[in-house]
Amino acid sequence: MLVTAGSATHPTSPGPARSSARTYRPGHPVNIHQILSGFRRGGSDPCYRTQAGAPIWRATRTPDGPALLRVNARASLGEVEATAWGPGAAWVLDGIPELLGAADDPAGFVPKPEHTKLVQAWRSHPNYRLPRSRTVFEALVPAVLEQKVTGLEARRSWRALVLKYGEPAPGPAQEATGMFVPPDAATWRQIPSWVWLKAGVDESRRRAVLNGAQVAGRLEQTVDLPHDEAARKLRTIPGIGVWTAAEVRQRSHGDPDAFSWADYHVSRNVSWALTGTVMDDEGCAEVIECYRGHRYRVQKLLELDAVARPRRAPRMTLPTHLPR
Repeated sequence: MLVTAGSATHPTSPGPARSSARTYRPGHPVNIHQILSGFRRGGSDPCYRTQAGAPIWRATRTPDGPALLRVNARASLGEVEATAWGPGAAWVLDGIPELLGAADDPAGFVPKPEHTKLVQAWRSHPNYRLPRSRTVFEALVPAVLEQKVTGLEARRSWRALVLKYGEPAPGPAQEATGMFVPPDAATWRQIPSWVWLKAGVDESRRRAVLNGAQVAGRLEQTVDLPHDEAARKLRTIPGIGVWTAAEVRQRSHGDPDAFSWADYHVSRNVSWALTGTVMDDEGCAEVIECYRGHRYRVQKLLELDAVARPRRAPRMTLPTHLPR
């Protein structure tokens, strides 16, 4: 249930900063930090700000323009308070239920008794629901930047490009300082090639982002398609494979079956958690076929419970993409 709480001028702003607020009562406990954590690209993400026990601030670009969203859970009241600023405030507030998992239905998901680690993860997080941001191109860019590189490399690239080509987030001056809304599709297409290289992005990933930017409007139309059809359409974009399409659908579509195939770690971790044996994609696919329709839910629940195979190999060194 959503209740409109009106709008107000934030008292700390040097000028008028009109805000709109909504109260969402989901009917079950909601851990906003767990649900929204997938949108955060590292601790220095200029589009996302939070700390334990504090509200979450998220800068996003909507079809109506930029918006800054503040989400604050009030567990004792069983509600979530959402406040937004900017031209896209109404759009982002209308999507609060879906952003916090209201469109996700875990009905039919029952962990098998022999998968004890999954059983425990489901018991630990029975109210976890998958978020649905409805912003497809915004989810695609950081997913592409994460292709075939370490998370640290990808986060550095995202931060460098957003700070240089994004725009300051709307909203109260004190809280919004240092927060940026990601660039729109047209701006991504105008970034010079040498800037991508300086940000650590190679040509194949740069080209994949540009390919997505060319059809950004059509990408947004996939939100309401059946999940299989949305996956197929995403993968028609050159440079967007099974892994990237899944990473996008996990965030923008809330697809509970968007398992991260072709990931270096995911199949190994999930197969080990369920069987005690480390397997590749093919072996893991056989093990989790019984959860079809909820395979990403399996992956996410195990991640939330910090279940991962033991690793003893040295960490991968960080390469450079700058020409020598």
